[in-house]
Amino acid sequence: MSDASAPQRKEILQRGLWFEEYEVGTAYLHRPGRTMTETDNVLFTTLTMNTQALHLDAAWSAEQPGFGGERLMNSMHTLSTIVGLSVAQLTQGTIVANLGFSEVSFPKPMLHGDTLYAETVCTDKRESRSRPGEGIVTLEHIGRNQHGDIVAKAVRKTLVRKRPAAGAVADAAVADAAAEGSA
Repeated sequence: MSDASAPQRKEILQRGLWFEEYEVGTAYLHRPGRTMTETDNVLFTTLTMNTQALHLDAAWSAEQPGFGGERLMNSMHTLSTIVGLSVAQLTQGTIVANLGFSEVSFPKPMLHGDTLYAETVCTDKRESRSRPGEGIVTLEHIGRNQHGDIVAKAVRKTLVRKRPAAGAVADAAVADAAAEGSA
C-alpha cells in the first residue's frame, strides 16, 4: 500500500568522502571512541600469531618494570582501530586502495580499559596521473587516549574515487535498491 500523493522522501546513503571533498589541512574527528578490552587484546594477538608475553602473559608482565605490571594492548590493534574509526567518515564506499603506511609511531602505550579516540588530518591530495577518475589522498591518523595523550600516529596514502557524474550516482542508487529488493 503506497500513497501516490505522498511526497518522495529524501534518502542519504552513508559514505566516505569523494576526492573533491577532502580539504588539505582539515582535521576530521572520529567519534565515538573505542574502549580497549582484555578480550580485544587477547583475540587480536592470538589471531595474528603474535606470542609476545607483553600482550598475553599477566604473570610475566606483572614482574616487568615500566608499565605497572600491566599487559600492553597490541600496537597493531591500536593502529588498526584508529584507521577503522575513520572508515565511516572518510573512506566507506569511496576508497579504491590503501597505497601504504609510513611514519608509524606509538609514543605512549594503550592499556586494557583505555579509550581510544581517532582523528585524521588530510595533509596532501593530488589527481592520479595513471587512473582517471581517481586521486591520491595522504592522511595522518592520530590516536589519543582518554587523557588526550597521543598513543599512535601513522601516515597513510589512499587511492580515492572522484565524485561520479550525477547520472552515475542515480544509476548506482537504483541498482543498489534493486539488489536489496531481490535479496
